[in-house]
Amino acid sequence: TQGTRRVPVQYAKRVVGRKVYGGVTQYIPIRVNTAGVMPIIFAQSIMFVPQTILTFFPENEFMQSIASYFSYTSFVYSFFYAIMIVFFTYFYTAIAFNPKDVADNMKKQGGFIPGIRPGQHTADFIDNILTKITLPGSIFLAIIAILPAFMVRFGISSSFASFFGGTSLLIIVGVVLETLQQIESQLVMRHYDGFMKTGRLKSRRYS
Repeated sequence: TQGTRRVPVQYAKRVVGRKVYGGVTQYIPIRVNTAGVMPIIFAQSIMFVPQTILTFFPENEFMQSIASYFSYTSFVYSFFYAIMIVFFTYFYTAIAFNPKDVADNMKKQGGFIPGIRPGQHTADFIDNILTKITLPGSIFLAIIAILPAFMVRFGISSSFASFFGGTSLLIIVGVVLETLQQIESQLVMRHYDGFMKTGRLKSRRYS
């Protein structure tokens, strides 16, 4: 869930007085799964609509035959569920990450991607990368989402499959990774604070 594609960005050198700024290479981290679990939530909401409508026709044989295709463990349900997840992954990524804004900010700050002209060409380049890496991310989300249904088909209890598969698995992994990042950040800050305190003590000792 934390996988990224790093896009190199070179900043032009600027001379201000006697100091030289810029001239270093930095990276724009583009996440493979920018949308997170939102596509799964959106897809679940859409898939609940036909199920809810079909419940109003309990005695209609035609409607009940259609309802069987929208069963949680049916292949038809899993297929359309996966398609909706892929669609909403691209939809949410397009809203959350705007290559045009990133390209404009880079241009204002004097940054550019090596071999790519600033402006619209940079936006198109970033958009192309985003489109390519979003596909495997969306397929991964779809597989994780339909995994509980396949587990149930193979005889695993639905409660176990729902807890250790699908959205629950992504949320658990996301929380664990976020906690580890917070712990790492706190350790780095404590180490930095200790280094600064040691430096101040030495400066006082030799002053």
